[in-house]
Amino acid sequence: MMDRRERLRRCYFHQETDRPAVYCRTGFPKDDPTYDKIKATLHEHTELKASWRDFRTIAGHTGESRTESHSEDFERVITTIHTPKGDLESTRLNSLKGQPGMHETHFLKTREDAEKYLSIPVPQFEGDCSSFDAAVAEMGDRGIVEAGLGSNPGGAVVVLFGSETFAMMTLSDRDIIHALCERQMNITLDLAKFLLDHDVGPFFSMLGQEYIAPPLHGPKDFDDFNVKYDKPIIDLIHDAGGVVHIHCHGSMKKVIRGFVDMGTDVLHPFEPPPMGDITPAEAKAVARGKMCLEGNIQINRMYEATPDEIREETEALIRDAFDDQEGLIVSPTASPYIRGEGETAFPQYKAMIDAVLEGTARGGL
Repeated sequence: MMDRRERLRRCYFHQETDRPAVYCRTGFPKDDPTYDKIKATLHEHTELKASWRDFRTIAGHTGESRTESHSEDFERVITTIHTPKGDLESTRLNSLKGQPGMHETHFLKTREDAEKYLSIPVPQFEGDCSSFDAAVAEMGDRGIVEAGLGSNPGGAVVVLFGSETFAMMTLSDRDIIHALCERQMNITLDLAKFLLDHDVGPFFSMLGQEYIAPPLHGPKDFDDFNVKYDKPIIDLIHDAGGVVHIHCHGSMKKVIRGFVDMGTDVLHPFEPPPMGDITPAEAKAVARGKMCLEGNIQINRMYEATPDEIREETEALIRDAFDDQEGLIVSPTASPYIRGEGETAFPQYKAMIDAVLEGTARGGL
């Protein structure tokens, strides 16, 4: 039997494993004891991951934020950044009642704003990164530690514009979008080089591709703004012996080969209808031997299905995506998210884990 760290390592490096790994994202509702049983079960019986990002970023610009009243539910945070070509401003509404916040306006609204942003000197990275080795030692044989690279270049540019303005700019000012993506790519390359020079690795993570994926964007945009600018980053990490996990929701059928082409080592999730458009068997046909699949139990099912239904879904996933004894990490599509419903979800989480650990056995944990 492999230990949990070795099992995950083999998944990431496209090697055979004794069974699928099983992992759950851990963005639990804050201060919610109803999830304590799930947390304890995950800690004891599943492959674990820790995210590490302990370095300092020295920004190439200066700026400030101020807060003003908006309503009884929200306050408005106004952020200004100073560039060599003029100021840029964004506004965000922060909830006063513990609810999610939302962007109101974005830093970039026009081509002129983009040119201002391009005038900013690129950031630098510093720190001794010694805490990475400490995190690996603390994890031990229970799992792995991933170094977070943050958003991919294309996703970072979408956040600067907002999805609607970004989409319009891909039609009217595609050249400036490419210039911004190239800038962000070079920043992420600098970060990856910094981390590799400080012996961080071999596991890295990146996200943000979903901003330029179906149904919001078609395959051409995915290739032009994701594959083109992500591949050099992933190639750099591969050349150093590392591997890259990518988190991306959306409809994957038309673009999943793009993830393989850019060199993705692990892709989470790969959702079937109604949230996506690809089945595990279809995803496996593209990923086989090249990319590990992480998923793919829809998170709502952990609250709405019965334990027997979750077990059946998990067993079907294993049949469809683990016939070659490699390339599958069984996982829900997202973190638990409903406050106060941890006890409701616990039997379903347990059933999923049981199905992985014991196959069709009914003994339970």
